Amino acid sequence: MIDHNAYPTSRRAWLTVVILLFAYVLSFVDRQILNLLVAPVRRDMVLTDTQMSLLMGLSFAVFYALAGIPLGRIVDTRSRRGLIFYGVLFWSLMTAGCGVVKVYWQFLLMRVGTGAGEATLSPAAYSILADSFPPEKRATAISVYGMGVYIGVGMAYLLGGGIITWANARGDVVLPLFGLIKPWQLIFLVLGALGISFCLLLLAIKEPARKGAGAGVAVPLKDVGRYIVSIRKAVLSHNLGFACLVFASYGVGAWTPTFFVRDHGMTPGEVGLYVGSISMVAGSLGVVSGGRLADYLARRGYRDSNMRVALFGAVLTGLCSVVYLIDDMTVVWVLMFVYVFVAAMPNGVAAAAIQEIMPNSMRGQTSAIYLFVVTLIGLGLGPTAVALLTDYVFRDDMAVRYSIVWVASLATGSGALLIWSGLKPYAQARKTLEDWEPDRETDQATNRQIQTAGYLHRSKVQPPEQHPTR
Repeated sequence: MIDHNAYPTSRRAWLTVVILLFAYVLSFVDRQILNLLVAPVRRDMVLTDTQMSLLMGLSFAVFYALAGIPLGRIVDTRSRRGLIFYGVLFWSLMTAGCGVVKVYWQFLLMRVGTGAGEATLSPAAYSILADSFPPEKRATAISVYGMGVYIGVGMAYLLGGGIITWANARGDVVLPLFGLIKPWQLIFLVLGALGISFCLLLLAIKEPARKGAGAGVAVPLKDVGRYIVSIRKAVLSHNLGFACLVFASYGVGAWTPTFFVRDHGMTPGEVGLYVGSISMVAGSLGVVSGGRLADYLARRGYRDSNMRVALFGAVLTGLCSVVYLIDDMTVVWVLMFVYVFVAAMPNGVAAAAIQEIMPNSMRGQTSAIYLFVVTLIGLGLGPTAVALLTDYVFRDDMAVRYSIVWVASLATGSGALLIWSGLKPYAQARKTLEDWEPDRETDQATNRQIQTAGYLHRSKVQPPEQHPTR
């Protein structure tokens, strides 16, 4: 039986969600704003498209993914609030640094640092939220945090144009120590200063007590690997299945503005208004609805509720991708709202699903592995896949709509099949977690042995009737 009194109060828990949500929004604005500054950055720094693409995608994605794994180890053994605090501070300094760079390699280094800093946030946030809410409320809480993706992207679209207009109106400025600063550089300085100020709000987060199997035990890396191997079918179907969905999401999202400009003759400002609004509203509603549905199914006894919701969302997303083949704008905007809504449903439950099958002391590390896989496959390859189809298969810039549909259909279809194949292994993985626990009734010397020897199957330590009820 679950002791609900062991969790923070509802008010305290939801305050934590809101603060972490703001941090997530800030991270996506810092991440996406460069996409709106391509023209002035290229002009002032004399860069090629390939150099710009490295700044926007690959350099950020690779180091975001690689830094996440060692940081995940820190999540499981050190203060999670402290890690987030220093992570936000670091990436904000790197963002501000983008505003004072003079040459390309400096810019590239600052974007690498931004990615590494942002890698601290989600693994620590997932772990904090998992310890702040009981299982039947966990998917909803993590899904609310997941709204940060859609709010952040929407704000980058909606506010980006306004910020650029404001900065351009000020023109070049001269700052002490840094000299002449261009308008686009001023934007990075403003965002960096905002992030540094936001760090103070993070102090309002209270570190929750770690709960569940393995709480408070430093597990050797070899035992983390051994545990993952023991539930490898569930982990592989989860990570690869959601990676396919993220692949489709990043690929479609990167080229949707271009689709509206090329195929529907819209201006970038119009695209920002419509697409930004839909991202914020439909995306936020979709990710929270997915979490709510997963929690509802969990209360009705479905042990694979998070995976089921993801499967449902993936199938509907694949069907709704037909929106890119429609010319009637009224139908397009209605169906686009539905498309973004259902595509967002798996976003929150993906992270929640990881928390449900891993011991507490492994959650940060396995969340980091999950983010490593989906970031490299999704952000690293998704946008390029659409471009390759357009350039080398269709050989026509106006065929971007067909490239989007092919990528969306194949990727979401593959993701749905992988998640479907993982339903049974996922339920078995939850049972495996219930059958594993660190020894809680040994003396301190034995506890130190546990920390170096890893997990012991509880049936080998004490009779079943002596186990505390859950």
